[in-house]
Amino acid sequence: MPPGLSPQTLVAVLGAGAMGAGIAQVAAAAGHPVRLFDTRPGAAAAAVAEIGGQFKRLADKGKISQESAAAASQRLAAVDTVAELAEAGLVIEAIIEDLAAKAALFAELETRCGADCLFATNTSSISVTAIGAALKNPGRLVGLHFFNPAPLMALVEVVSGLASDPAVAATLFATARAWGKTPVHARSTPGFIVNRVARPYYAEALRQLHEGVADCATLDAVLREAGGFRMGPFELIDLVGLDINLAVTQSVWQAFFNDPRFTPSPLLREYVAAGWLGKKRGRGFFTYAEGAPKPTPATEAACPPPTDITLVGDSPLAAALAERLSARGVAFRQTAPAAAGVVAKAGDACLLLTDGRSATRRARCDNQPNTLVVDLALDYTQATRLAVAAAESCSPAAVAAGVGLLQAAGFAVSRLKDAPGLPVMRAVAMLANEAADAVNQGVAAAEAIDTAMRLGVSYPRGPLEWAAAVGLPLIHEALVNLAASYGEDRYRISPWLQQRVDAACSSRPR
Repeated sequence: MPPGLSPQTLVAVLGAGAMGAGIAQVAAAAGHPVRLFDTRPGAAAAAVAEIGGQFKRLADKGKISQESAAAASQRLAAVDTVAELAEAGLVIEAIIEDLAAKAALFAELETRCGADCLFATNTSSISVTAIGAALKNPGRLVGLHFFNPAPLMALVEVVSGLASDPAVAATLFATARAWGKTPVHARSTPGFIVNRVARPYYAEALRQLHEGVADCATLDAVLREAGGFRMGPFELIDLVGLDINLAVTQSVWQAFFNDPRFTPSPLLREYVAAGWLGKKRGRGFFTYAEGAPKPTPATEAACPPPTDITLVGDSPLAAALAERLSARGVAFRQTAPAAAGVVAKAGDACLLLTDGRSATRRARCDNQPNTLVVDLALDYTQATRLAVAAAESCSPAAVAAGVGLLQAAGFAVSRLKDAPGLPVMRAVAMLANEAADAVNQGVAAAEAIDTAMRLGVSYPRGPLEWAAAVGLPLIHEALVNLAASYGEDRYRISPWLQQRVDAACSSRPR
């Protein structure tokens, strides 16, 4: 791999907003002289002063030395014209997300900067190929997609357009790593890695909200407390802005010629039309007015612990139930695995791990009216909450027994409306499927996608790593059942995932 740029290389950053200023701070901290430009009068100078203040605050907290803070600040300077960037060895553009504006800027830079100067765009959604098309030498342009806030977020997507020189991408990959970042290579396709693969996390939760499966607070709590996600989808959309989330989703959807996998939620559009854009407006999926009550998830009232508990097999859920019940002194029996996939029995209740079918559908297929399905969890031994759904044929006594069993094991239980699949399983299956399709289309390697999703959006596991831990056949089954339930192409299985499931099945002894 070629070395990164020398710290003596002058780095120019165009755009002094939050992203541009953050990137300038990262480059200066790494030892580069940095010039910051913005078309707004005084904006670059104000950003340089703010970055200097950031370095001083870091020094005051003991994160860096006072000498390092002073030196980094001295390496920063604001400039008033693009002509003053002629000596730059790397130019990073971080202006508005507008193709025409970016293309025009790089066309001007090509006349101002030396032939050896490398160009990078921080675009999060525009084709790097399209931006580079305005250049006489498009090979010198690569995407360097930092995540906000750039000084704190480790991930950088190094995005190559059709004409990008692989040597330039390799040099900027090494440069980002020298700056203390974790870079991943990606091909310029809609959404690159993170903004594409993350779409199902929001889309599946929005669909479940639209269908009345549960309210926002409950869905968020389940995905945090069982799924291990740092933030639930609705609090995250509120933080980013509903309009921003909708715009990114529409951009990816349109770029993929209206592929049903990315269809924007009608409910999200309705909220945006109402002006409920999230925290910045004081109202989104939640209300942020002063004194507004904090939303709480729906949690089942305490049920008596069942007197007759049988744990079936040694699946992760059954094993965790055994461990948690034993720790609480609750008696139970254990039996060998059952063909129908039963995980536990409590009185007349049969508990099964969700497989993408509704509990009512499974009750019919298994001829077991008292069926409850239980959601996936990142780690059943550590999860604090589980989602369940009961078949319409399930008796109140069986529901109470199933809920009581999970509560006896120390789980808060959220009972959801019975619908195909449950929140964590749907999120993991669809994230894994989208990640698999990105691998299949050559967007990035599987390891790069897992790294990007852990670092870019703080997922507890990369989607493909997670799917492998759950078991690809179960993920495949969940997707097949979701597709059968909804009859939509949205849930079609990636050829890459299908290939691996087929290979695993064909290698089993017969």
